[in-house]
Amino acid sequence: MTEVVPLADAHDESRFGAKATGLGAAARAGLPIPPGIALSGSVVDEVAAGQKPAIEEVLSAAGPLAAPLAVRSSAVDEDGADASFAGQHLTLLNVPSVDDVSAAVREIWWSANSDSAITYRKRVGLFVRPSVGVVVQSLLDPDVAGVMFTQNPINNADERLIEASWGLGEVVVSGRVIPDTFRLDRAGAVLERATGVKKIAIRAAADGGTLDETVAPERVELPCLDDDQLAQLSALAERCDEVYGPARDIEWAFADGQLYLLQCRAVTRTGSSPRPTAQTMSRPGEMIERVPLFANLSPRDVESIAGMFKERRFVAGETITKEGAGGAAFFVIESGEATVSVGGRPRATLTNGDYFGEIALIDEGARSATITASTDLVCYGLTYWEFRPLVQHNATIAWNLLQTLSKRLRTAQDDQPPR
Repeated sequence: MTEVVPLADAHDESRFGAKATGLGAAARAGLPIPPGIALSGSVVDEVAAGQKPAIEEVLSAAGPLAAPLAVRSSAVDEDGADASFAGQHLTLLNVPSVDDVSAAVREIWWSANSDSAITYRKRVGLFVRPSVGVVVQSLLDPDVAGVMFTQNPINNADERLIEASWGLGEVVVSGRVIPDTFRLDRAGAVLERATGVKKIAIRAAADGGTLDETVAPERVELPCLDDDQLAQLSALAERCDEVYGPARDIEWAFADGQLYLLQCRAVTRTGSSPRPTAQTMSRPGEMIERVPLFANLSPRDVESIAGMFKERRFVAGETITKEGAGGAAFFVIESGEATVSVGGRPRATLTNGDYFGEIALIDEGARSATITASTDLVCYGLTYWEFRPLVQHNATIAWNLLQTLSKRLRTAQDDQPPR
């Protein structure tokens, strides 16, 4: 069974996720989408774990795509009508080359397993191990982009609501401008036009990632869509209704005079990390052997456990865990330093070989401390879904963990003033 396919061949939502299969339906229906491929959840797991055959398969499939690229999450339960994962799972725009795709995929895997994403899953009743597919497409350089609702989400009126701004549509989605707003009836007649204030445009940066571009003063309040473009959007809304059904949330863009569909999902009822660099990821076996939690394990066990870890990188100043937030992963530091603070007061410094995050995964409670990267930091992590069975089924690790927790309890007691 092929785990990396052209978008037109992405049929199975349980393997490729809603975003990929939605774009697949668009491709098969002849709707205008940028060329791209879909990665299944299983191959994303393998790429995140650094498995070379999976990485080579993905890079080979992505090779024909014109760079730069957009790399987006496509979680199996993402963008459903009852729970929107917008803002939880990562999108990486302007990935410079195919060689950078595997690092981008790993970052997206971690975004689906982050503290915030897992906390959100608990809140909306989706506390199961996430399976995240990925969509890789050629990135457009749009003149104007935005969103369109095929049914007004504010009052449920039977009309099209369009929001638009200059450059990449992320400036609209993220709420960073007051976009131009248009209301159309189902026949395409314009019911209302409201010009926004569009002071910035998001553009692709020359070295990857995106940058904010200041919009020329004469264009800030200039309408960014003309009647012909509005007619094309009206026709696209009608076709999306035919292909997907009513009440759709559409992301679109005009590039070089051509209208493109970027995404089409159900209107939801619930309302950026630095770009990774491409690096070869090594198995953290030697590092794990130095961690007291994994002491006295057989070489076979060490090798097995090392294969579960996935690399994650943080830049200096980035918050890794936040006190009081839900916990999603256990981390071991390979290089760099991090600061531990409780109640806003610094408590400790962590460096290579130190680990953190296990307590919240054991009791499913909130993080007990805030940990911030003091320098650029390289970690290896295990998510809740991997860490808990590991402890449950390995008595040596469980005993080491008990000893670690006992030492921490004694230290905490020693720090208390005498009564």
